[in-house]
Amino acid sequence: MSDEITVQVKKWPALEARGVDERDISKLQEGGYKSIEAIKKDGVEGLIALGYTPGEAKDLLAKVRSTPAKGKTVKKAEEVHIERMEAVDNKHHVITEAEQELIDIAAANGAEIPLKVIVDIASRIEGKEVTAEQKEKLIQVAGRMCQAHKMDSHESAGVMAAHSIGEPGTQMNMRTFHFSGVANVLTTQGLPRLIEIVDARRIPSTPSMDIPLKGLAAEDENVAKRVAFEIETTALIDIADVETDDATLSLRITPSVRKMEARNITMDDIVERLKKIKALRDLITANDYEILIQSDEASFKKLQSLYDAVRNAKVKGIDGISRAVLTREKGGWKIVTEGSNLKEVLKVEGVNIEKTKTNSILEIADVLGIEAARNAIINEAFGTLSEAGLNVDVRHIMLVADLMTNDGYVKAIGRHGISGKKSSVLARAAFEITAPHLLHAAMNGEVDHLRGVAENIIVGQPVTVGTGAVNLVYTPKKRETPENKGDEE
Repeated sequence: MSDEITVQVKKWPALEARGVDERDISKLQEGGYKSIEAIKKDGVEGLIALGYTPGEAKDLLAKVRSTPAKGKTVKKAEEVHIERMEAVDNKHHVITEAEQELIDIAAANGAEIPLKVIVDIASRIEGKEVTAEQKEKLIQVAGRMCQAHKMDSHESAGVMAAHSIGEPGTQMNMRTFHFSGVANVLTTQGLPRLIEIVDARRIPSTPSMDIPLKGLAAEDENVAKRVAFEIETTALIDIADVETDDATLSLRITPSVRKMEARNITMDDIVERLKKIKALRDLITANDYEILIQSDEASFKKLQSLYDAVRNAKVKGIDGISRAVLTREKGGWKIVTEGSNLKEVLKVEGVNIEKTKTNSILEIADVLGIEAARNAIINEAFGTLSEAGLNVDVRHIMLVADLMTNDGYVKAIGRHGISGKKSSVLARAAFEITAPHLLHAAMNGEVDHLRGVAENIIVGQPVTVGTGAVNLVYTPKKRETPENKGDEE
């Protein structure tokens, strides 16, 4: 299934000229709009029906009603060649006899238990002598625990999650720990790391990768070192001595044969890399033992610039990874790095692709997709809190991860992300930059329907969660009097 198909990309030049982005244009077309007049006619209500918040709907309608930018060129519809992806067969879980027996017991007892819990129970009791009565008791206890852990109707899940993470987060040690016990490889932990995760930082303060090896590389230390040298950036200064000759205004490079053999680098590799540097292209003279670079100007400043370019020239390795350290684990050798480049590391032979990890969440989103980024947020946040000795229910962290990734890309929790996109004006103003939010809302005539927690607290009325979400109406019976006694009869 590798044949190519041709897709016609739909364009809407009139909207593009008004500054409407492709995502909104696609959403409008899917909603059945074929003309700008139809969008104007339906107004804000029509856009809200498509899934926009009131604020977003007003901003989009303002763009639609605006005058097209003069002289703005718009690309015509173009043909895009898309290579058809191979079909992936998602194998569903096959229920075993032991699991089916537990499912039947749960049904007989009226216990509502997720299939995952039943599968876990079945795997724990497999191979053990468990009577039917014990199995029934297990299911009954599991059913009670599942029911007790359910969230009540109208409970404020978001506030509970924020409190559960935020309160213990204030007690975290702002320290840096050694990464997995590997000496000299540091990674940010504690509160600074938690802030990095929820802020969706593009580059973490200490990017790092955990790269388990497979096959011969996992068993043989020498092979593992070769893989580490393929990953670690090797600069010329790491394998050679670079000397300046002030008399002849030249550079003399003397490579170390031992270091070159350890990193599997030849003289030709060094010369080829140096020739890629534009300033050195026609100045290199090489033999079997050394490389000479003659300056083309009688200037010490030029000689110094050549020295800096040669000294830091990358001969081998992956960009962004400054260091790779080997460490031994139960499964074999693994590599811990300073720096991260997931896309290139996955191409290296000997790397266990399925278990390779990086602490850069946005890099995971770019390379592996949004679902992988969601799992990375959960694992990183849960691991950071656990390192500090804090016990936070993973469901609160899962809620945060879902909120950060539900749009298909990773958003920060802050005024540039989730908090800044709330439909409530007062909720946005209560978070940060109060005056600009209120001023912008007043200029655009936004309406706050007071459905959340913060906005109701601000105006001093009951919050529509918990008991505040329920209205109780009591109709008393009429008091029996001589006048209405006859009516009842």
